[in-house]
Amino acid sequence: MDQSNRYANLSLNEADLIAGGKHLLVAYKLKPAPGYGFLEVAAHVAAESSTGTNVEVSTTDDFTRGVDALVYEVDETAFGDDRVTGGGLMKIAYPVELFDINITDGQYMISQMYSLILGNNQGMGDHAGLRMLDFMVPECMIKKFDGPATNISDLWKLLGRPEVDGGYIAGTIIKPKLGLRPEPFARACYEFWLGGDFIKNDEPQGNQTFCPMKTVLPLVAETMDRVQQETGEVKIFSANVTADCYKELIARGDYILETFGKYGNEKHVAFLVDGVVTGVHGVTTCRREFPDTFLHYHRAGHGAFTSYKSPMGMDPLCHMKFARLMGASGIHTGTMGYGKMEGHGNETVLAYMLERDECQGNYFYQKWYGMKATTPIISGGMNALRLPGFFENLGHGNVINTCGGGSFGHIDSPAAGATSLSQAYECWKSGQDPIEYAKTHNEFARAFDSFPKDADKIFPDWREKLGSHK
Repeated sequence: MDQSNRYANLSLNEADLIAGGKHLLVAYKLKPAPGYGFLEVAAHVAAESSTGTNVEVSTTDDFTRGVDALVYEVDETAFGDDRVTGGGLMKIAYPVELFDINITDGQYMISQMYSLILGNNQGMGDHAGLRMLDFMVPECMIKKFDGPATNISDLWKLLGRPEVDGGYIAGTIIKPKLGLRPEPFARACYEFWLGGDFIKNDEPQGNQTFCPMKTVLPLVAETMDRVQQETGEVKIFSANVTADCYKELIARGDYILETFGKYGNEKHVAFLVDGVVTGVHGVTTCRREFPDTFLHYHRAGHGAFTSYKSPMGMDPLCHMKFARLMGASGIHTGTMGYGKMEGHGNETVLAYMLERDECQGNYFYQKWYGMKATTPIISGGMNALRLPGFFENLGHGNVINTCGGGSFGHIDSPAAGATSLSQAYECWKSGQDPIEYAKTHNEFARAFDSFPKDADKIFPDWREKLGSHK
């Protein structure tokens, strides 16, 4: 059934919709299934994600029609006319009245918003692909989302740095991700913290029988206290509280704060929540139950719906926006093509959308109206040699970077690996040539020997200019 006479109005002007401030706007890439018209399917998407379905229903009244989602712009061949790779652009305006608010405090929620704009419409049979590319949230909604309670400025303050533009935080992930018993795990923390700032659990690390949380975390807390006394520097640990049940998540959080609090270091912990596998519920529970603790949003499995290879799901930029709205202190943004995971250099917009008060997205200019920023967390195959190019591409180093192999794969020690990361940042910040800088900074120089394949690719003349330090 063609519903474009009700769920499409191509005379609507986007600038007027934005100025009115009463609609959430969404841009999609759409590929109709064979035999279906573009506007026909676009209107069906608007119907299915608002007030309609695939047939006329007897319960519709005049008010219901007044909150219809409307297709207001289409470009049928925006991405080419190839049936496999092509597709068109469509934009839908969703009246703000469609979106659910809490009965407890009147705040908006992500769960229902997600179910409307990227819910049942993903499984419709009349399209061969539907991918959300960007969305714009109006001011009246922005101000009723939780947003972050803490972010990197709180960590900079903890580390004794300026709360604005405090710079790079060198971190790692304890490797191997599974298989270490409590004592080796704590020892690995000690070896890195001698040179670095921030350690996070890898996403599967939690409470395995060979490494119980209530055995390993007291050792990590003691190790943190000891290394802080030895170095005179603050250290931070991001502990995994991800759980199926909110009661378990809270119990883990309470135990972590109690354990590190015995040394007065309860503010030196962050809580890692795997926001994809545990969902919005887990992130919001952590945000509200522990507002003073840095909420570290990990995103295991995000590629299932954010991969550029998929005609479905959403662009990673949409995921970043969701994370900021729900209150993540920091979220993994990928490495923008400089690490081992899928990505490209233009993904700087993922960081900018998180950290700026207003930013041009893929299709919409988003204003955040004073909502606290979310911190970009960079992870996935990075090391000291890859960092200068990454910083140059991003334009700054105000990020948390967790290098597992980039630290524990350093030829000298994890502490040397950690130091090499900070030196890479200082090298870039000072504008020096990396090879020249390496001549007077041993840990960074040894990164060339530690990661020779990267060195050959990024600095092809390093052997001639720098030589081997093995």
